[in-house]
Amino acid sequence: MTSVHDLDPRTPVLIGVGQAAEQIDSPDYRGLSPVELAAEAARAALADTGVDAVALAARIDTIAGVRQFEISTPVASAPLGRSDNYPRSVADRIGADPARAILEVSGGQSPQHLVNELARDIACGDSNGAVVFGSEAISTARHLVAAEPRPDFSEQRGGDLDDRGYGLSGLSSQYAKRHGLTDAPSQYALLENARRARTGMAMEPYRRAMGELFAPFTRVAAKNPYAAAPVERDAAELSTVTERNRMIADPFPRFMVARDQVNQGAAVVVTSVAVARELGVPEGKWIFLHGHADLREKVLVDRPDLGGAPALVRAAEHALEVAGITVDQLSSIDLYSCFPIAVEVVADGLGLCADDPRGLTLTGGLPFFGGAGNNYSMHAIAETVAHLRATPGGYGFVGANGGTLSKYSTAVYSTIPASWRDDDSAGIQAELDAVPAVEVAVTADGPATVETYTVKYGRSGLTGIVVGRLGDGRRFLATVADGDDELLAALREGDVFGRSIYARSFGRGNRVALDRRRMDALYPRTEPKLRDDYEFAQVSRVGHLLEVTIDRPEARNALTPQANEELDEIFDAFFADSDLWVAILTGAGDASFSAGNDLRYTASGKPSWVPKNGFAGLTGRRDMAKPVIAAVNGFAMGGGCEIALACHLVVADATARFALSEVRVGLVAGAGGLVRLPRVIPQKLATEMILTGKQIDADEAHRLGLVNRVAPAGGALDAARELAAEIIAASPTSVRTSLQIMNATTAVGDVVDATTQRSSALEDLLVSEDMAEGIRAFAEKRAPQWRNR
Repeated sequence: MTSVHDLDPRTPVLIGVGQAAEQIDSPDYRGLSPVELAAEAARAALADTGVDAVALAARIDTIAGVRQFEISTPVASAPLGRSDNYPRSVADRIGADPARAILEVSGGQSPQHLVNELARDIACGDSNGAVVFGSEAISTARHLVAAEPRPDFSEQRGGDLDDRGYGLSGLSSQYAKRHGLTDAPSQYALLENARRARTGMAMEPYRRAMGELFAPFTRVAAKNPYAAAPVERDAAELSTVTERNRMIADPFPRFMVARDQVNQGAAVVVTSVAVARELGVPEGKWIFLHGHADLREKVLVDRPDLGGAPALVRAAEHALEVAGITVDQLSSIDLYSCFPIAVEVVADGLGLCADDPRGLTLTGGLPFFGGAGNNYSMHAIAETVAHLRATPGGYGFVGANGGTLSKYSTAVYSTIPASWRDDDSAGIQAELDAVPAVEVAVTADGPATVETYTVKYGRSGLTGIVVGRLGDGRRFLATVADGDDELLAALREGDVFGRSIYARSFGRGNRVALDRRRMDALYPRTEPKLRDDYEFAQVSRVGHLLEVTIDRPEARNALTPQANEELDEIFDAFFADSDLWVAILTGAGDASFSAGNDLRYTASGKPSWVPKNGFAGLTGRRDMAKPVIAAVNGFAMGGGCEIALACHLVVADATARFALSEVRVGLVAGAGGLVRLPRVIPQKLATEMILTGKQIDADEAHRLGLVNRVAPAGGALDAARELAAEIIAASPTSVRTSLQIMNATTAVGDVVDATTQRSSALEDLLVSEDMAEGIRAFAEKRAPQWRNR
């Protein structure tokens, strides 16, 4: 055993921990801000060291804050205001003026990850001492938001800050959001039910097992003075659905979901052994970091096994390996417990049982002690330190989870002296990353089976969410089709794993029904045809020509989801009607062809989606075998430019201006602009337009090849009609075949290979009536009479 006297002076050691909490119904409730809660916890941590707080604060060179929920996403709100430099606001209150201030990324792994990182910095000689803290005042914010006078927690502190950003990459996606996975309970419920599928247990016995797992947690919380819900409950109460314990997302009733309405703060002080000795911190206070690890799981939909979490298990195992002990040697364990699955997967991997006499929590867990935002595990560290000091010689384990079982940071602590030991998280992460991901189908159509699922219980009703597998093994997300009450009922009953279903994709996402017959009944396929009136467009049919005008001049002809769907319907009808040979798309008024996506609509928070065929029903449409001409009058900006690029031909008037302006509003030209523009104009110029949002006028667009013809101001539509007439004079069968062959050979790099590629469209042309008519008419020196067949 290493003697404390033999330690390298740079060895990191935890010397102080502190916690703070308040309840809004307590007589001593003060309505503390997040900064004040963190400062109170940090002051308690300084005092816990047993030395002069002023002298200790002077030796702190790094201060690190865990993000509150109100600063954890770009759209999060702080109704009572917030500090612009949370770490330094707290530092001011404890009398510290550190050289470095850190604001960590989001996620419940943050507290343990910061301790691991800053301990390593100390061991490497890059730091002498750090205070790590976090806090949440969610309960206070909700309680006082309507108070008069309303408190203002805003602080303009300024100062240097290592703001590491939100760290949300891979934790969410538009694909997931389109299918209702916008909240933690529904995402975790998918994983929980996947684990249940593996166990083979029915819903009710499984829910009871979750209750048995969490019942001991409530007993710990009931004795914890910092707990937000210190009430002891048995397994039956936790697992029985009642009005008070309502369902949130199958299989989770409310009592099994992390409690975020808390006012809590916690802090840890870590220094070098040299600083601890210099300040006179009693050795009985010292806690050493024996093992540690930080690993990350694959994106949720990519994981081979949704019912497990190999990264979490390996992080736990590796911390024990670095510490040189087994799980049996631990004297205390605290597993992150936002939902039962977060505990179960690690316990499964380590061979721990729900009734382990050591318990699986020291705080009481997130549903009962409180889910203090990203900072829960700081409280777990504080409790572990207190436990180890009270029972010297033991080992305490902390497992901290972030995202959806996405990021896991672990540590093994002890009073037993130990030198700093490096971990091999990077090597293990490389092994985890090398495991092949599941292939995902963004759009799903056809017979499928249920892999896992959940049902969300919201104010507006029930939403069934399914992870399915297509016949080729690809995984997909879907929601239950509106009106399929039978499938929804089957999900609620729970015995659906492996059940056959039917999937169909739409612009709003994938939908599943019991079978194809049911899907066809709920979403009947109608023959595409033009209507007499449209809300967002004007349509004019003249002979073989269809003219479509985007009719939102008050919004510069920008497109909402409803307008896009209407245009998609119109172009479905155009491509299906054999008597329509050419289409022209233009914008109402003379100021704008289209400004693309209606950003005011998007900013309103209303649901947004794009049809499967893309903006205007064109940018994502395949096999456009009949010509569409864009008549650009005025501005074609952002998505409007992408629409023009998706058309076969572009006619612009002299006032037209083109730009992929998305980068100027924090977006990208993701509706084809990033792909099409570099294929139309020189790549360097396309790159400049894409990266700067640069505008070009009609003459430059014509010179570069983006525009076919330039007309006088106000003349784009007339010029487009002239071009359409020239096309209509040709064989519609030849025009269609030409486009089909051009589309089919676009990806063929070799010219001869492309030229000789077999084409069924060409074979059809050679036996068509139009080919025979064209040759006859030429020989007879007359105008051909095309039949389009």
